[in-house]
Amino acid sequence: MTPASEPVVVLLCGMVGAGKTTFAARLVADGYVRLSIDEELWARFGRYGLDYPEDVYDEYSHVAEHVLLEELRALLAQGRDVVVDFGFWSRGSRDRYKGVVEQAGARWRLVHLDVPREVLLRRLAGRSTRFDANAAFPVDAALLDGFLARFEPPSGEGEEVLRVEG
Repeated sequence: MTPASEPVVVLLCGMVGAGKTTFAARLVADGYVRLSIDEELWARFGRYGLDYPEDVYDEYSHVAEHVLLEELRALLAQGRDVVVDFGFWSRGSRDRYKGVVEQAGARWRLVHLDVPREVLLRRLAGRSTRFDANAAFPVDAALLDGFLARFEPPSGEGEEVLRVEG
């Protein structure tokens, strides 16, 4: 953990199934606090398409993100190191969080977990049998392809790229 005067926030960027939660768990073991959009959605609203209708996902996601940002600000005010397990699919979302971190006098690390589509599909197939926050949004190949088409990989944003092959 860094000194209270300069907390660190790790922003985990990557597709569903990239390993963000696993990576975050290692940082938690080192004293970081993990904030997760998936866990916030799960705790507040339950499972997508089961506990709430699919057409309210965007609305619920905005509520969960608002809570996440408030928690992040509070943790930074306490001088805590934080890992944000969110995905950060757009440069705009990454820039928004970087701004919050910098405003709090903290520093950020943007870690992009770059995983091939085939590996993502394999991981998502295994994950679909679970019933937890990280599997609350079922993703098949067609949906993954739509996500990949919308994903804006970071480039020239101070990112650290971790290429994951397996």
